[in-house]
Amino acid sequence: MTKRMLIMLGCIVVLVAGLAFGFYLHIQKLIASAPKPGPQTVTSMIVKTMEWKPQLTAIATLSPVKGVELSSEVSGLVVQVLFHSGQAVKAGDPLVQLNADAELAQFKAAEASAELAEIVYQRDKAQFQVQAVSQAQLDADTADLKLKKAQAMLQKATLEKKTIKAPFAGKLGITAVVPGQFLNPGDKVVTLQTLNPIYADFFQPQQKVALLKTGQAVSLKLDAYPGQVFSGRITTLNPKVETASRNLQIQSTFDNAKLQLLPGMFANVSVDLGQAQQLLTLPQTAVTYNPYGSTVFIVKEADKENADGKKPKVAQQIFVVTGETRGDQITILKGLKEGQEVVTSGQLKLKNGTPVLIDNSVLPGNDPSPTPQEP
Repeated sequence: MTKRMLIMLGCIVVLVAGLAFGFYLHIQKLIASAPKPGPQTVTSMIVKTMEWKPQLTAIATLSPVKGVELSSEVSGLVVQVLFHSGQAVKAGDPLVQLNADAELAQFKAAEASAELAEIVYQRDKAQFQVQAVSQAQLDADTADLKLKKAQAMLQKATLEKKTIKAPFAGKLGITAVVPGQFLNPGDKVVTLQTLNPIYADFFQPQQKVALLKTGQAVSLKLDAYPGQVFSGRITTLNPKVETASRNLQIQSTFDNAKLQLLPGMFANVSVDLGQAQQLLTLPQTAVTYNPYGSTVFIVKEADKENADGKKPKVAQQIFVVTGETRGDQITILKGLKEGQEVVTSGQLKLKNGTPVLIDNSVLPGNDPSPTPQEP
């Protein structure tokens, strides 16, 4: 009985082994007959060195050297508007005249009182010389004269406030003030801006403070003037860092003789930090960022020939060390050599050894100073 069971068990083992071997051969046949993946279409470029000038870039806001919203200091009825919107004015030019009849009368009265006090003082002073009046009377006359003059000066100052003048030279904005309108203290009259020169204020993180100093050249570009570059200089570094953002405010000054730059505009500014260098650059699309590092795919010949007797091009992933960015470009500090062919787009479907087909009919952006494309 035992011998018969062993024979049966052996037959079962042989049967199972035969089935497993047959299944293995079937799987191998399927794998061999499965179609191999074809080459993946990508774009590529030959790595070259380019001139790279170290720069800091930021978004700036333009502000006037002098700018103010003119308003009335006293209340009154507008009698005359002595300017027109957009006019250039000089410091001290009268702009708006308020009704000052009452103030003028009060000033004349105070002036007359001061003149009378002066006459009384001079007469008593002459009499004091001959001992006709006392010292106390002369002292009272002196005090009264000073009081009357001070009152006249007060009335004159009130009268002068009825004429709104330009505090400095500049260009006026648009006004809605018209004769017959009543102005209260603080009511806006017109904006006055000094436009030449003009400031461009921007911020940089505190890590960049050591790279900045007054006198450095600054370039400014606006979307209002495509292709035009304005040149200026850093004139002021804020003596403190903003506690909320840890950023430093920088103020640069630009010549604005043509009055193209207006307060409130935003602009792109760049600060030159030193001499130009020769660095390897790639389009930013060529670099893949991972938690374990930055990588690119290079294109090289395969080790083995294909059925046609040619060595196909395949992709190989390598690690790189990246540097600064500029527009569409990024610098490569380590990992690549000049002359190597690098995949610039389509690398998401690649792995080591994947055959590639190069099609550069449509290339990714590689402009150091890209501009928005109009639809």
